[in-house]
Amino acid sequence: MEEVRMINLTIDGKPVSVPEGTSIMKAAETIGVKVPRLCYHPRLSIEGACRVCVVEVEGMRSLVASCAYPAADGMNVKTITPEIREIRRDIVELLIDNHPMDCQCCERDGNCELQDLAYTTGVRERYFKGERKRYEIDNSFVAVTRIPEKCIMCHRCVRICGEVQGIHTLGYTGRGFKTVVTPAYNVPFDESICSACGQCINVCPTAAFLEKDAVHDIMKALADPDKHVVVQFAPSVRAAIGEGFGIKPGTPMQGKTVAALRMIGFDSIFDTEVGADVNIMEEGMEFVERVKNGGPLPLITSCSSAWMKFAEHFYADLIPHISSTKSPMSILGSLAKTYYAEKQGIDPSKIFSVGAMCCTAKKFEAARPEYWLNDQTMPAVDRVMTTRELVWLIKSNGIDFMNLPDEEFDDPLGYSTGAGSIFGWTGGLAESVLRSVYYFLTGETLTDIEFDELRTMKRIKRQTIPIAGRDYNIVVAHGLANAHEVLQAVRNGTEKIDFLEIMGCPGGCIGGGGQPYARATGSLPLDENLLIQRAAALRSEDRSKTIRRSYENPWVQRLYREYLGEPLSEKAHHLLHATYVPREPVGIYSKEARP
Repeated sequence: MEEVRMINLTIDGKPVSVPEGTSIMKAAETIGVKVPRLCYHPRLSIEGACRVCVVEVEGMRSLVASCAYPAADGMNVKTITPEIREIRRDIVELLIDNHPMDCQCCERDGNCELQDLAYTTGVRERYFKGERKRYEIDNSFVAVTRIPEKCIMCHRCVRICGEVQGIHTLGYTGRGFKTVVTPAYNVPFDESICSACGQCINVCPTAAFLEKDAVHDIMKALADPDKHVVVQFAPSVRAAIGEGFGIKPGTPMQGKTVAALRMIGFDSIFDTEVGADVNIMEEGMEFVERVKNGGPLPLITSCSSAWMKFAEHFYADLIPHISSTKSPMSILGSLAKTYYAEKQGIDPSKIFSVGAMCCTAKKFEAARPEYWLNDQTMPAVDRVMTTRELVWLIKSNGIDFMNLPDEEFDDPLGYSTGAGSIFGWTGGLAESVLRSVYYFLTGETLTDIEFDELRTMKRIKRQTIPIAGRDYNIVVAHGLANAHEVLQAVRNGTEKIDFLEIMGCPGGCIGGGGQPYARATGSLPLDENLLIQRAAALRSEDRSKTIRRSYENPWVQRLYREYLGEPLSEKAHHLLHATYVPREPVGIYSKEARP
């Protein structure tokens, strides 16, 4: 290994030693100096657009952007002087003056990087009164709303969409004062190749991107005496919702979330993990059938809504490889309006089904006619709210979340196994399926049910699992740029894969576009440590359960015995499976995508 060369410099009068190639910004952080920044993100390429991070380097004619300028031997840097303070304040003042004056009623009020920067740089009034950018809100998409007036041109959204997700939905239109971030050709969001993953929302420092509001429709349904309102929430929601109340990341909040939803007025509270157990039965048996009948392999998972929309745009030729099994949310939504409705004697048309999800793309999934019931006339899930929206709903009802007693889910859709819990992080779905597939293929119980390689945060994970005298190649990818890499290998036949799990967001569902803003806990979006802490909450839940294999779930056994018949039965196909079709515009793979 090549030896790392260290360089020595002075920052604010203090000696600093860092590896060659380190930026001035990162060098300053080693001595406890956090240079203000807006466009910078450690997981994204360097943009150097906002200029808020300028510093003075002795001997240089002008100030330099510390995020982009490398530290050098003998350099003498000042990160704060009266001139620098004034320049930074002027830059932020100009951003503020070209920004809507609606902070108090903005979704990001109190959780906005521009707002915080205005405070720390000393902006106390608007000095510049003149023409301000004005654009219509793009509310065309069912999942994400674009508010270009609130864009500060940091370009984080453009970079994450291209570099981390490999989609390149967003780019720049216009020049100078009229530059704006839009989908290609300035088309509405719902006509673009956007996967609905919501990562643009996560990294945006303001409110230029938001999830499409569902809470007001949910509150209207709750107030309607003719509606029977049921709600389910995903594993990753219970792993992260506490962050919205200032609780340490990785603290499981299942019981308190159930209690809060019951106080809000939902008639029944169900567990999406039950849908995950049923998904494993269907998808696991689907895999077994393909193995026995010669393919097509790999079987590619279909639980991630963002991945499925991405697949229809970019990899329509691989649709035959994709599992037809619906996601856990849509499975449970289907069962709520059929099995549950029949058992309770409720007219399905009176049931208003709500999903509380980590994922903005689940809003798109719920609106897909392919997932609807009664010949695509009745949604299985009527509305989806994100974890952030659920936090707001709880707070708006005046509920003291942290002091609630833990409560249990309602029957008959409330009892799940540990396998359902681990769906929420990358690799968890594959591990859950393997726990059951082993039994389906051998008739024996798998004892070592934790797969260490699949539990890492590597961008692409590979593990070969021997079952009944055959080796099965399991591959897991999270983040859609990583999916590109694996899918190109599948398309070109350059890698033998039997089972492929793809999650649209980095880290899987725990890193979904609808999770609490990371900065609320002092973290950054895409922070691997934050994702690991959220995953730990789900692993803890898995290990705490008596039953950790889906096929052993007594409620699932009863469901098949009394209602569905068996996995992949005609009734199961009718209720729990869907089809996919090519979607336009057609996505074009770019090797510029950088995980």
